[in-house]
Amino acid sequence: MRRVHPPLPSAGAAYLDPRGDGRALRVSWHSEADVVVLSLWRDNVCTGTFQLALEDVPGLVDLLSARYRDTSGEEGSYQPDPLRRVRDGA
Repeated sequence: MRRVHPPLPSAGAAYLDPRGDGRALRVSWHSEADVVVLSLWRDNVCTGTFQLALEDVPGLVDLLSARYRDTSGEEGSYQPDPLRRVRDGA
C-alpha cells in the first residue's frame, strides 16, 4: 500500500523516520509569525507540533551541526540525501 503524505508547505520539508509506520517530521517556515514549526506526522495525521522562535533557529542549527561533526568526524557542510527527504506529491 502506498503511504499518503501531507502536502508540504511552500517553505519547508518533511523527513521520514527510519522506524517506518508512516512517521515523519515536517518543518515549515512561517516568517509572518516569526516561527519555524516542527510537526510530527503519522501517515496523514499530525500528532504534535512545536513552534521554534526564529531567533532560536541559529542555536538549534549550531547544536545539530556540532553534534553531527562530532559523530561523523566530517568537516564541511552537510548535504542531505535527497532520497531521505519526502517531497510534495511523493
